[in-house]
Amino acid sequence: MAHLERYSRQLLFSGIGEEGQQRLLNSRVLIVGVGALGTVLANHMVRSGIGHIRIVDRDYVEMSNLQRQMLFTESDVEQALPKAVAAKQMLEKVNGSVHIEAFVEDVTIQNVDRLMEGMDLVLDGTDNFKTRFLLNDACFKKGIPFGYGGAVSARGMSAFLVPEKTPCLRCFITSGASPGETCDTVGVIAPVVDIVASYQVVEAMKYLVGATDQLRRSVQTFDLWGNYDHKLKFQAPKSNCPTCQLHEYPALQVEQEAETTLCGRDTVQIATGSRFQLKEWAAKLQPIATVKETPFLLRVSLPEGEQLVLFPDGRVLVQGTEDISRARTLFSKYIGD
Repeated sequence: MAHLERYSRQLLFSGIGEEGQQRLLNSRVLIVGVGALGTVLANHMVRSGIGHIRIVDRDYVEMSNLQRQMLFTESDVEQALPKAVAAKQMLEKVNGSVHIEAFVEDVTIQNVDRLMEGMDLVLDGTDNFKTRFLLNDACFKKGIPFGYGGAVSARGMSAFLVPEKTPCLRCFITSGASPGETCDTVGVIAPVVDIVASYQVVEAMKYLVGATDQLRRSVQTFDLWGNYDHKLKFQAPKSNCPTCQLHEYPALQVEQEAETTLCGRDTVQIATGSRFQLKEWAAKLQPIATVKETPFLLRVSLPEGEQLVLFPDGRVLVQGTEDISRARTLFSKYIGD
């Protein structure tokens, strides 16, 4: 019992106890996105004693993240650390007994199966519905629960979706809907993020300890500023749902686009499909641009005013434009086709 001392208050909670804690220690959880929601998710998962946590994020830490992304520091910004790496470093100081894996990747059709391999459930820390629908479809195809969450402005939404037991994300959110407001266009206050992620974590813990009869069977929505709270009870899945009823899984059938506009970020991501040797590219670009190299990425300030960020996995962020044509032009000029 000595090794369980750190969880003593959790053991006293009747819903978990020693048996439940042992189940948590034997659990494996994937967290996709380690930004605002993801850092809170990962913090609670590690502190509660989930035995194996895999975190995935495609971005690096910037100053504007610190207002709400609790695992990061100004030092992470100065080092331009990838979020997954910075989160892992912080979390290992919190609980060294948890096995934490960090992947600096964009979740795509090509790698989603590998990233989900061996996981008991998936928690949504993303900021876009394209990735959420990919995770939703992959989870329901594999029979793995999906803990959805979203936060923007003072509003939050969450739902815990279990294949064969509940509707899927497509049953209450239309995949073709407008992306609408984002944190980068209308802002967000940090308490909303904490609440949404806490709802996600509690449902995940219920599932992992076997308290499935206690799972919330509703979509939880609220507006902290407007004092609004609503629970939309799960209805029967839509009979024509392409994921949980027809088993077509459309997000797993669409080819990954090479260019993606990161909504509200004034950034276009370009996936090259081949890996970068950062030192080689630093040497190539230094004569014509201002280059900052870290072990994890290469930041290139261009004479035109935009900035390129190269990642080892072959992704390039073109920062300073949301125009895909402009981004592709700069990419072709400095990186090549």
